[in-house]
Amino acid sequence: MIIREACLADLSNIANLHAQSWRDNYSDVLSEEYLEKSVFADRASVWTSRLKKPLTNQLVLVAELDDYICGFICAFGDHHPTFGTIIDNLHVKSGNKGKGVGRQLLAAAASWATTHYKNTDLYLEVLESNIKAIGFYEALGATNIGSSYWHTPCGNQAKEFIYSWGVLEVLVEKLQLSK
Repeated sequence: MIIREACLADLSNIANLHAQSWRDNYSDVLSEEYLEKSVFADRASVWTSRLKKPLTNQLVLVAELDDYICGFICAFGDHHPTFGTIIDNLHVKSGNKGKGVGRQLLAAAASWATTHYKNTDLYLEVLESNIKAIGFYEALGATNIGSSYWHTPCGNQAKEFIYSWGVLEVLVEKLQLSK
């Protein structure tokens, strides 16, 4: 597996994977109409902006396996004054889950954050209904530190939890030891 920085040529693959991940995991909070008709265009718009005009604190990495993108991660350094650097997206193709793709992407993003934003914690927001993702994050030492609500692109509202790893070096060490 190769982990590398995303480029504009990856836009369609990232948007497709993001849209499919939402279809697979968020049907309980996103409308059927949105998932059928709008999710790809919406995700393509987000990724066009992120890849054409990246923010200075943005990191987007892709995981390639056998010459295809099987996962990606997006982080924003020092995003929140209290919580620190956010993992805004972490998605792995369903057929590649359980193979270490998410773990390696998270390790690479955590390593980047320790280099560039070492005085901040690492956190993410995960939907309450995404039990598998919550289990994955907890297995890697993340702690639920709060909750909020996501106002979805289709006008719904969904409860989400805020998970934090706190000190980045601890996560990086844990991920390196579990390779």
